[in-house]
Amino acid sequence: MHPLFSKADGLTGTIIAAAIEVHRDKGPGLVESIYEWCLCRELELQRLTYTNQRMVPISYKGFIKEETLRFDLLVEACVLIEAKAVEKTLPIHKAQLLSYMKLLNVPVGLLINFNESKLTDGVSRLMLPGANQ
Repeated sequence: MHPLFSKADGLTGTIIAAAIEVHRDKGPGLVESIYEWCLCRELELQRLTYTNQRMVPISYKGFIKEETLRFDLLVEACVLIEAKAVEKTLPIHKAQLLSYMKLLNVPVGLLINFNESKLTDGVSRLMLPGANQ
């Protein structure tokens, strides 16, 4: 089992509730950056720590490069959030989130599409393979 899985699993409900609060206040149809900013404020109100960019070592066949990864939000170092405001989430959005999760070694990710009438219809929860075993 991933060492941060239990913590991440317990946080997802709180994070989704924070996203619902943002969506309840702002509604659908705005640009992604507004939802991301509001979600950051809501997470602060919930006293959760987050970051939105980090230097990550990228390794490839013995070569290593430090690269700034521009992900949306990493909450409590264990849940990665990809915020969207799109008509429909696509498989590439989930693939991107999973790639970031692998690079950061984060067990759980949430893809949240704020451009839905009912926010829970736009939430997808992803896990690193084997994170819960």
